[in-house]
Amino acid sequence: MSTGFGERTRAALAAYGPLCVGIDPHAALLDDWGLTQDAAGVREFGLRTVEAAAGRVAAVKPQVSFFERFGSAGIAALEQVMAAASAAGLLVIADAKRGDIGTTMDAYAAAWFTPGSPLECDALTVSPYLGVGVLDGAFDLAARYGKGTLVLAATSNPDAASLQRAIDADGRTVSAAVIDAVSRRNAADTAAGEWGSNGFVVGATVDWSEAGIAAFQPPAPILAPGFGAQGATPADLRPRFGTLAGNVLASESRSILSAGPDRIAATIEERAARYQEVIGG
Repeated sequence: MSTGFGERTRAALAAYGPLCVGIDPHAALLDDWGLTQDAAGVREFGLRTVEAAAGRVAAVKPQVSFFERFGSAGIAALEQVMAAASAAGLLVIADAKRGDIGTTMDAYAAAWFTPGSPLECDALTVSPYLGVGVLDGAFDLAARYGKGTLVLAATSNPDAASLQRAIDADGRTVSAAVIDAVSRRNAADTAAGEWGSNGFVVGATVDWSEAGIAAFQPPAPILAPGFGAQGATPADLRPRFGTLAGNVLASESRSILSAGPDRIAATIEERAARYQEVIGG
């Protein structure tokens, strides 16, 4: 049986530290890198980022939308970038935020989790806001193939607050209820002492107390966007995440990618070292 995503993330974090490099080929970044505004441009951008990240960080996170905008050729470019990242030993997190009902969600899961699928990744970001139960098929398929999900729990965008911090019938915020439901699934599927493979997306600038969330069991990965250009720094890792700081994949995109193709590898090394200092201190 394949080692689950939770345990693979645990090992990768131990080896490389928290930094996760986002692969976000914005139009402006393509221009800055001297690349064309087409599928060939995003492919080259992605492959160069993978080359710079390999052996330096635990994971990369391609933002699917920046590839989708070029249609089938863009999706083909994404497939090539993810395959290269996987071959380089990086954990590949597809940031697609899928979430739907019934067989539709099952089809999404099959596309991203089935071994040998053109879009195969290690983990997929998913949305629970049609109900956590609609993700059961994705959880099942992820478990079967040693993959993982990263469930949107407490995001930092202002528009999310009214929904995610609403109080349910049990007196919990919606964010807390999502974490509780997914943690119960992890507890049922995870051996004692191991990390669950269904993790969470929690923004790096989210105040946990205001969001009504707290540390959870069993441990599971936390994908934390918001480091770098969005304002959070490596020094914020322990104060923000507390006892779960060691579970965090700290996602940075523009702060690294804006260094350009000639400086990206050095920038990744510098940023990774800062996170290592914090987590090891």
